[in-house]
Amino acid sequence: MHGPVTTAWPLVALCAVTGAYCLLRMRSAVEEQRRAAGGEALMGFGMAAMAVPAAVFTPPRWAWPVYAAVFGAAALRALWDARGAPHHLHHLVGSAAMVYMAVAMAASPPAAHHAHGGTGVPLLTGALLLYFTGYVLLSATRLVPAAAPAAGTGPARWGDRPELARACRLSMGIGMVAMLLTM
Repeated sequence: MHGPVTTAWPLVALCAVTGAYCLLRMRSAVEEQRRAAGGEALMGFGMAAMAVPAAVFTPPRWAWPVYAAVFGAAALRALWDARGAPHHLHHLVGSAAMVYMAVAMAASPPAAHHAHGGTGVPLLTGALLLYFTGYVLLSATRLVPAAAPAAGTGPARWGDRPELARACRLSMGIGMVAMLLTM
């Protein structure tokens, strides 16, 4: 979403590190955590790729429909998963937001990729900003370290630490707010 370079590189780093940690979380022994981590890794790396400054790399015109298709498939999967677990609705909103941003970038003229604003639908952008801002604020209040494991259970594996998973989701929420602000 090619905003100012001063904010783009930290956003790229935040999203890439978050995506990398989500890949580590995919090693969890719990299947539900592995599946959620896979979707979150896709989201983190997708957001990192979208945030690369246009001065460094401007994706070809065909890349945006590919982004939309990939995240459209992720949205369908989140919708399917939400049947049994409503917490997947957040993944649905996140994937739909990525589709929206990709479509907005595909519809904008190439010169607009270097400038700020004018590529999104203000009402939808505002609704997504409201949702993700609320999500970030709520997630930040829940970011209290989990209770220590019971004696004899051993330390939690990196992929099974709930406070790190929450921090990962919080980071992606912050990244989504930043990306939507540049629309």
